[in-house]
Amino acid sequence: MSTPEEPQPGRTIALLGSSGGNLRSHGGDDPDRLLRDVVRQADAAGFSIAAAQFVAAESSMEQASCDTPASLWSLVDGTPTVVMRGTLSEVNTAAREMDAAIANQVVAGEIDGLILMSADPDDTNERTMVAAAASEIPAAGTGGTSIAAAQKLGVRLVAASGTTGTTSTTRAVSYISGLARYWGTSYRPSLGGGSSNASAAPESAWRRISIRGIMVGSIPAFIALALVLALSQIPWLSGLTPVFDALIAGLPIVVSAVAARKISGLGEVGLVAGAVAGILATEGGLLGGLVSGILAGLLSAWLLKWTLSHSFPATTANIVTGAVAGLVPGLLVYFALAPVTDALGLGVKSGIEWAVGVNPALAGAIAGLVIWPAIIGGVYHSVILPLVLLEMGEKGYSFFGAIDMVSLVMVSLGITLANVIVPRSSGERALAGSGVAVNFFFGTFVEASYPFMFGDKKVFAIALIAATGGGVVVGLTGAEATAYLPAVVAPFVSTTALGMTLSMAVAFGIAFVLTLLAGLAYRRARGRAAVAA
Repeated sequence: MSTPEEPQPGRTIALLGSSGGNLRSHGGDDPDRLLRDVVRQADAAGFSIAAAQFVAAESSMEQASCDTPASLWSLVDGTPTVVMRGTLSEVNTAAREMDAAIANQVVAGEIDGLILMSADPDDTNERTMVAAAASEIPAAGTGGTSIAAAQKLGVRLVAASGTTGTTSTTRAVSYISGLARYWGTSYRPSLGGGSSNASAAPESAWRRISIRGIMVGSIPAFIALALVLALSQIPWLSGLTPVFDALIAGLPIVVSAVAARKISGLGEVGLVAGAVAGILATEGGLLGGLVSGILAGLLSAWLLKWTLSHSFPATTANIVTGAVAGLVPGLLVYFALAPVTDALGLGVKSGIEWAVGVNPALAGAIAGLVIWPAIIGGVYHSVILPLVLLEMGEKGYSFFGAIDMVSLVMVSLGITLANVIVPRSSGERALAGSGVAVNFFFGTFVEASYPFMFGDKKVFAIALIAATGGGVVVGLTGAEATAYLPAVVAPFVSTTALGMTLSMAVAFGIAFVLTLLAGLAYRRARGRAAVAA
């Protein structure tokens, strides 16, 4: 019999469940993720999942029939694995056999506690439930109907809740919190990262704050903004202007939601908290959304732990976390911080405009020159990209966005295309060709030119010269645009299509011609060396 009087290390748990009715729409349709989340939280508490039996049907159990396709999942060497597929009737037969084996483990004292996820106490889990009741081991679970049936059999439920409003992550935290509290074990939930990393050590929400990660995750919204802005310039599509205004006003919500989701590590719960906070933070601009999202993520992670440690049902803990963690930082920004964050955002935009206005050619040259060292040194995603998105969040265009497309993408395109035409070895043509395609059609993967830049100092110098030349033209023409778009699209999402096209052509032309000449010189030198030998 398991008792709570004295904490003991190495507690073993049996996991029983099914994809259920309501659970199927709350993560039960993804047994792999669901089981991995439980394993991850168990590891964080020092517990082990000694047995697992999970019946997954391809439809809700409320509508399933005996012929519904289904699968039986278990843990093999700690990894969620399908051990049988068939009709639900066939899978249930195999599940009953597994249930008998787990019941024997309980009777033998090899199982210290149960986790129940929409389990079936009246059929496929009956023997284990009866054995658990007799052994008086604790259980934690979700699923209103199944929990009631388990209680009727006398199972000692130390944490019980319905499924509504929960996620695979928050349910797993709820189960382990309940058992850890019962056994007097210290438990710090392991949040953030992927569920596949089941053995990851618990990480503080503070350590998951990454401006780079938040901004990169938000890029699709900014690209949507740029496309709508470009389309709205077409006379017969001028009706899209209000759509652009709506998108630019909604960017703080996107950034806040992404930030809260990443920092909280709670999936949908963090996402909702961030969205609520972001709605209230829109007056603070993009930085207001960023601040509200970070605070919502931190508060979500803490609040979920607090509610579960105080025996809140999982459903209530999820709802309280998502609502309160969104409202508190949202109201803080709305009533106090919005003027400050908005002023900071406008200040950054004005500062860039001032620098470009003082000496456009010099500003463009410096920006073009430093952007390659920035991306190689890892500074790009931490500094340049946030500046691009901050500018776009204020007006839809960005000076650094134009520099990105001109001095990175077009320079990379010129270098890789030259190496397609004049490769130095048989394998370089294919390597360069893939880079050309991605650079031109997708406006990304400038790292494709790294092998050629790092393999020859001349090519590296060419990249810097071309980037600087393209930057000068960006400054002189006043071009502002965005990155991460096809090369043929970029001019049409800029402030000046002619200026952007000219800037791109200059950077590409310098990189292409000089790299081509360097390649030809290399071939001639190699030919002379071969003749001399």
